[in-house]
Formats: sequence, C-alpha cells, structure tokens
Amino acid sequence: MKKKLLVPALLAMTFAGGTLIAGCGSSTSSTSSTNTPADSSKAAATTAASSGKAVKLDIIETGNGLPSPDQDIIKQELDKALNTEINLTVYASGDDYKNQVNVRMASANFPDLFAVDRQQLKQFSDQGLLLDLTPYMDKLKQTKDFIGDASLKKGQLNGKTYAISKSPQVPYNTYWIRKDWLDKLNLKMPTTPEELYNVAKAFTEQDPDGNGKKDTFGLTGSKFAAFEPIWGAYGVAYAGGVPSLYVKDNKMVNALYDPNMKEALASTQKLVASGAVDPELMANTGLQHQQKAIKGQAGIVYLDWPNVTKDQFVEQIKAVNPNANWVQVEALKGPGGQFVSGYDIGASAGMYAIPKSLEKNPEKLQKVFDLLNYVSGKDGSPLVQYGVKGKHYNLEGTKVVPTDLMGKEGGYFWLYQFTGRPEMEYLTVKFAPQAKFMEYASKQPHIDVLNGFVDFPNGYNAADANRYIEEEMSKFIYGKRPLSEYDSFLKTLESSMNYKTYLDAAEKRIKELGYVK
Repeated sequence: MKKKLLVPALLAMTFAGGTLIAGCGSSTSSTSSTNTPADSSKAAATTAASSGKAVKLDIIETGNGLPSPDQDIIKQELDKALNTEINLTVYASGDDYKNQVNVRMASANFPDLFAVDRQQLKQFSDQGLLLDLTPYMDKLKQTKDFIGDASLKKGQLNGKTYAISKSPQVPYNTYWIRKDWLDKLNLKMPTTPEELYNVAKAFTEQDPDGNGKKDTFGLTGSKFAAFEPIWGAYGVAYAGGVPSLYVKDNKMVNALYDPNMKEALASTQKLVASGAVDPELMANTGLQHQQKAIKGQAGIVYLDWPNVTKDQFVEQIKAVNPNANWVQVEALKGPGGQFVSGYDIGASAGMYAIPKSLEKNPEKLQKVFDLLNYVSGKDGSPLVQYGVKGKHYNLEGTKVVPTDLMGKEGGYFWLYQFTGRPEMEYLTVKFAPQAKFMEYASKQPHIDVLNGFVDFPNGYNAADANRYIEEEMSKFIYGKRPLSEYDSFLKTLESSMNYKTYLDAAEKRIKELGYVK
C-alpha cells in the first residue's frame, strides 16, 4: 500500500494513453431528462434499439492515428450499439486544437463533446458556455462510478461539475541504476540520499565502464526532476518541475515553504558539487537524459518505465553494451520518510466538456450521456481498450489475451477512451513484458500532490513566477547563491511575483475539496 500524507478516505485514486505509450447511468428514453436507470448499459442498448434515425455526435480532441470512418472499427461498433453517427475529429497539434476550440466556441459552432484543459475549463465556464453537469449526475451514474470521486473533483469549479475527467492513471517514474556498474565496483544498491551520493560519486570517478577514460557521471535527468527522489526522502514534493502543493498534519504545504526544503537543497548541493551530476542537467530537454543513460554516459537516471523497458529502447541499450543491466531503485529513506517523489493526483489524463447549448436538444444530450456511460461499462470499456472480442482479443477466463490484430489495428483505440480505463489492467495487457516494471513504479510510495486541482488567481503570472523560481533554485543547487539567502528568496517571490495570492487561492481551493479539514 502506498504511504500517503492525506486523509485516506479522500485519496480514492489510482502521459495520456496516446502520449507516453502510444462505463453508467442512462435513461431508457433518449429524450427523457428525469429517469434514472438501474442498469445503464442495458438502458443504453434499449435507447438505441427503440430509437429511429441515428443521432449525429460531433466530437473533437487532440490525438493522432485515427483511421477513415470506413476503417474505424471502434466508431462502427459504438454507432451500432448506441444508434449514433459519431464524427470524431482529432488534431495532432495542441496549439491547432486550442485554436479550433476557441474559434468554434466564439462562433457558437459548438461540438457535442470536446476535450478541455484546466485553463479552458475555467475560461468557457466563466463565459457560460459549458453545461453544468451537476443536475445530470443521476444520468451519469456509471460514468461517475467508473472514474471515481477524486477524478470527478478534477472537472469541478465553484462547486459545479463542468467536465468529466478520465479515470486516474498511475505513477511511472523511478530512479534507474546500472546494476552491472554496482557489481563491478562492489557497491550496494543505494537506500538513502547519502548512499546515493556515494554511488554517484563512484560512478563518476572509478571508471565503471572500464574503458580507461573519465567519461561517465553518476546522475542524469531532466532538470529538477532528477532530484525528486532525493527530495522525497526529505518529505518534499516537487512534481512536474514546479513547487508542489500537498498536505501535512492537516495543513496545506507548498514545497518551497516545507521546513525540510533547505536540508534537501543542501544535500543536492553537495551532490552537484562533487561533480557526480550531469553538467548539462538543467539544459536537458525531451529525452536527452534517456539517451545519455542508454549511451552509457550515466549510471543513474530518473525516468519512466516505458522509456527504459520498451523493446526499441532495450535494443538500443544492448547495442551499446550487451551487459548493461538497468534496474529500478526503491524509494530512498531519509529524514522526511520514504517517498520516490510527489505525484499529482489532481492532474487529469484528459477532460471532456459538453456545451450548455446542448440542453436545448435533450435527445442529443442523452446520446452524449449514453456514450460516456457505454465506454465506462462492461461492454463499451473493453471495446475502447482492446477492440472487438474474438477479433482483437480473446478471453481466457477473465484474462484478456491480445491477438496479432490488436497490435496492428489498436494504435488509435485510446482516442475513444473518453472516461479513461482501469490503468494497471490495461497496461498489463498492452505491455505484458513490462508488467513487473510498471507494477514496481506504481507501488512505490508517493506524496500526494494537489496542484492539478488549483486554478491560478487573477493577478498572478505563473510563467514569470516559475521562471524566477527555477532560476533561483538552480543557483542554490549549484552553489551560486548561499542557502542563507533562501528566506530572502521567498520574500522576493511574495513581493514581486504575487506568490502569496496564489498560495491563498490554493489553500482555499484545497479546503473546498475537503483535503484540509
């Protein structure tokens, strides 16, 4: 069981499905707006069977790989089950999608269902363009049950639900270490920040690759993320490269103000000063840190399991050194406990909103509810995860066994996972050879981070503040600014960056959601 810093009753949770690796209540009448079914999947099927002409649904989101409608087996199966004519449009570029959504919302050419991020959710709800789903929760019972209460909160603003957030994902990242290097240098697996320091220093100074050159270093990663497991050992969460919000002793804490942050920075400063850290760490972008690890330039890397264990990366690693043995490192123990990092339980893999205008078309609105419920149910959820039973997969008892056709045709199925999927079950089927690695990462203890629930208040420029924070934190880590000036840094952040306004808004929001009593 994960170690949590939040009240257990409030922690019911588990890169979107097509990013890193690539149901529900309904009424028995498609025009009814009051009835609540006992069995939503059956109700959706009854609706489809009793209706005449198929109802057209216009849906837009980001993604790629969607086949033409005549080749889209998922669309065809959904249309057949729900008596719909789904027109799904996907945009590969997030910027293109954002522009398209803005244009359509401004011109009242509303899609029937569309993806939104947190900023768009706030913008469109403030403009009165989104349907408040709160009165319709009885019609979305199966969807609600499928995604869970924690995910439901992600689509809420001012006590109203304006979007359906996908079901929770699971953590992917851990430290990975070259076990063959540990063995060569007669070193043990590090379990504390101090032991990690000693190993990283040895990897830098003792020629672990045996080529007679001083061309290796201990630790690489992507900016501050490289230090997350070290800071986690001090009970400090810094997820996603920005200071995290979390709860300790029934109080909201911001990582920058965590009493252990100075000690965590001092530990990191010592590691950097030893020369054991990738000198380009703060400049690493994309997967540069992964490539450095694969090429044998570093012995420890903070990375997600797909980018180490998927077949193409295993092949790359073996091509450089057939004896290279990357293994996951358990969360380090330290003065603040044992946490591999912070994990943002407020972040969503995707949210979908319905335009307020659709309340004037109850038949179509019910069809949207039917769709969300269906892909959250016992028939629709397996369809949008794995494809057609007997074609893309078979069942051995309850075990899903993919066919070769799933691999060939299933690359886009995730586009129809509007309410998400049972993450570990899905990943275990899709990436069976990597199952032990994903399970290891997901079961590591994490600090529950709440940033994803919080909206930036008016008058606060997050981009400027984060830029300043990154610059100054980097100075502390690299010894260019003494830790004795840390309190002064916080005062400047509050006075010049309006950071206190953000903290006040965050505390109010977190209390509203019940994470602080």
